Amino acid sequence: MSTRRFAVLTLVVSLLVAGVLSWYASSNPDGLEHVAETEGFAQTAQEHGTAGGPLADYRTEGVEDERLSGGLAGVIGVVATGVVMGGLLLVLRRRDRSGPADPPDVGPVGDS
Repeated sequence: MSTRRFAVLTLVVSLLVAGVLSWYASSNPDGLEHVAETEGFAQTAQEHGTAGGPLADYRTEGVEDERLSGGLAGVIGVVATGVVMGGLLLVLRRRDRSGPADPPDVGPVGDS
């Protein structure tokens, strides 16, 4: 399988998982929230700086349908991650093509 085909297949599977399978994610609290509630320290939690962001709490701001909102947030996350990774790979590929500088000529070895 070619690298390009593998990348496209991975993207398609990731989008399906994020956009469709996320509809069936449990609405129960995650592990950390469950332990915090069980141990009695959940009330000490504080909101973080991005709590009011457009994708906060695995939801898309402005989308009323919970399933669609969560799926859309997942798809946006996959696309954003793909863009960052693609940019990073392009930078690394360009850097690799330039190659290392030629080593300095030090003359014959062992005749000191």
